[in-house]
Amino acid sequence: MRRRMDPRRWSLAWQVFTLQLVVVAVVLLAGGAAAYLQARQSSQESTRSRVLAVARAVAASPDVRAALTTPDPSTVLQPLAEQVRRDTATDFVVVMGTDRTRYSHPNPSLIGQPFIGHIDAALAGGVVLETYTGTLGPSERAVVPVRSDAGTVVGLVSVGVSRGTVSRALAQQVPRLLGAGAVALSLAAFGAVLVARRLRRQTHGLGPAELGRMYEFYDAVLHAVREGLVLLDPHGRLVLANDEARRLLDLGPDWEGRRLDELGLPAPMAASLTGGSTVEDAIQLTANRVLVVNRAPARWKGRELGAVVTLRDHTDLQALTGELNSARGLAEALRSQAHEAANRLHSVISLIELGRTDQALDFATVELAAAQRLTDLVVGAVDEPVLAALLLGKAAEANERGVELEVDAATSVPEGLLPARDVVTVVGNLLDNAIDAAASTPGPRRVRFSGWVEDARTEGGIESVVVLQVSDTGPGLSDETAARAFTRGWSTKTDQRLAGHGLGLALVGQTARRNNGTVEVRGTGEPPYPGAVFTVRLPVAVEVAR
Repeated sequence: MRRRMDPRRWSLAWQVFTLQLVVVAVVLLAGGAAAYLQARQSSQESTRSRVLAVARAVAASPDVRAALTTPDPSTVLQPLAEQVRRDTATDFVVVMGTDRTRYSHPNPSLIGQPFIGHIDAALAGGVVLETYTGTLGPSERAVVPVRSDAGTVVGLVSVGVSRGTVSRALAQQVPRLLGAGAVALSLAAFGAVLVARRLRRQTHGLGPAELGRMYEFYDAVLHAVREGLVLLDPHGRLVLANDEARRLLDLGPDWEGRRLDELGLPAPMAASLTGGSTVEDAIQLTANRVLVVNRAPARWKGRELGAVVTLRDHTDLQALTGELNSARGLAEALRSQAHEAANRLHSVISLIELGRTDQALDFATVELAAAQRLTDLVVGAVDEPVLAALLLGKAAEANERGVELEVDAATSVPEGLLPARDVVTVVGNLLDNAIDAAASTPGPRRVRFSGWVEDARTEGGIESVVVLQVSDTGPGLSDETAARAFTRGWSTKTDQRLAGHGLGLALVGQTARRNNGTVEVRGTGEPPYPGAVFTVRLPVAVEVAR
């Protein structure tokens, strides 16, 4: 009961309905008062026009002019004036001499007495229009001159209507005004009911205070949540994006109401988010970030409202995962090598026990020389320790898969030119892709890595760039697939049970763009590496000593 009595706790729809009724009632009262005042003024002006017209008509009558020249004008003028008064529904028609003497009057006892009112303007040939209180009370009256054939003023005619008569005529219009106001109020109330019902459905019966608290709470949650949150309408346009979503997607100030494919986002990501299907923990790339994306339809009582998209920044985690995978691969390679070394050691020991010392020495020397040759080549050509370790680990991994990883003898990569994380991302993914391609062919199975520093001409002048190139003996790429090689989701692998396909090369492209570099791919190379050739150029920020 207290809730119903307190207007502040009414629902928004009920408050709007009440306010609309109050506003309409005030407007109708003000309009009715204005209409009444206008009607009163109009009635007054109409009455003045009517009495002036009647007065002029009487003054222009030949009978009136003739009677004024007779010894007893009242004999003729009194019946004539009363007939005119009755016919025109006026309250008095008084014909008088220039000395104010009345020759006619509704009250015969006042005939012969002086007229009460102003006549100076009429005596001068003009017209008098005034509201004056005479013997019959306040009235709207007109006084006009009666002219002889010579044009001189020989008498005056005054015609009037009492204010009471005017008020009674005006009072007859009040019911019509009230009726019109009642009809307007009824229509306004009906319209207010319809508006209130619609508003109640849209606000779910909540009051302004509740809606305000809900907005403040939701707004605080949207700003505080660490995940990016995006709401899309049924047409794929952005309705809402919190601070984290705007940061992750690099949205400009004019993002609201636009589609995702109009905001410069990569086509695979825009297509994934604007589709009708549910997306769960999908990895998508923007220009600078790796995002984990979830998309679910938003429904209310069976009605499709759009879609809810959540975004999590996976950039650092993806980079750490790449480094972890490289370390894991290196560990697996070392474990495999340890196992192989143990087998070789047993072989050497067995040969010695059999008394074949020379064969044991030759066997051990050949294996050691092959491993040392690759290590010396990598360490001598690559000063960057992270890259050298990565190459040695990938060489061991490739060897397990029957692929020979070669390092070009002309390779020269100084230390500290590139961030270690970017080196792992670019070279690691390129080598993985090349090893997979080479392993899919009957042979020979080889992958070559080349790296060098060169000068490149840019808009700002000459700058040094690090060139990282990976070639393989795989099946190569067609022109169409080469053009899409760095697109998120593209992959030559057909095993759908494996997750993460199409991400590695996309990360290479993202890293190159983030460092203002370039990435190129040729579908076919030259013998002895006829497969695909990937070349990445990354500018360096330090001066390279030659």
